[in-house]
Amino acid sequence: MRVRLEVEDLAAGYGEELVIDGLSFSVEGPGLLQILGPNGSGKTTLLRALLGLLRPVRGRVLVNGEDITGRPEEASAYVGYVPQHFAPERHYPITVWELITNSYMFHKRRWPRLDLDGGCREAARKALEVVDLPPDTWHRSLWELSGGQRQRALIARALVHDPPILMMDEPLSPVDPVGRYELAEHIGKLASSKLVLVTSHDPTLFLPYTKAILLLNRSFYIMGEPDEVLTLDNLTKVYGSSAIAIKDHVHICDSCR
Repeated sequence: MRVRLEVEDLAAGYGEELVIDGLSFSVEGPGLLQILGPNGSGKTTLLRALLGLLRPVRGRVLVNGEDITGRPEEASAYVGYVPQHFAPERHYPITVWELITNSYMFHKRRWPRLDLDGGCREAARKALEVVDLPPDTWHRSLWELSGGQRQRALIARALVHDPPILMMDEPLSPVDPVGRYELAEHIGKLASSKLVLVTSHDPTLFLPYTKAILLLNRSFYIMGEPDEVLTLDNLTKVYGSSAIAIKDHVHICDSCR
């Protein structure tokens, strides 16, 4: 599905503090865009502004030419979102199936009992199959799953209304090291049919699937193909002494990863 996301002179923050100032870029999907930067660089703020959850001080966000700036209902028609932190407490009683179907009903503005054509059930089944979550987990409590399985369920929730854009804030952070490679590979495959934006501290696992990288640190940013962006000079401007070169390779020694 072809889609174009445009950001024009975006400035956004909290109170009187601007976290992002003067950001402009455009990207077309399908494909994967990595958004890199240290903690406090504006990665989450950018996603919130793109989703319309945070109204920018200045600038515009457009999808396929439609202005969705500060309009979360319009943005949600185009975008599925996986937050870094899932809000409900662990005792919140919800199964995987309920999580996915509730999300579908919210986007379609329908009540479960009026799902006479079974559209909700079919959409939920497809979303869960896309993320390879086994059927024996579908009716279990979300909190009984492993970190990797729970993250797949949250991705399915974001995909259930079949948006052309998927945004994920640090999607690998809740997953153990063993499961990160597999989840990164699966997210990479999603980028073959959708525009996928992921924030990250380390580009390594997503690099094989990445079409472009946005290197961000508040008002300073660089965007381009991975080979153009991931240079020691560029990374030093964003990460300071945490960016180092070992032989022919550049590494980010970020303690917040």
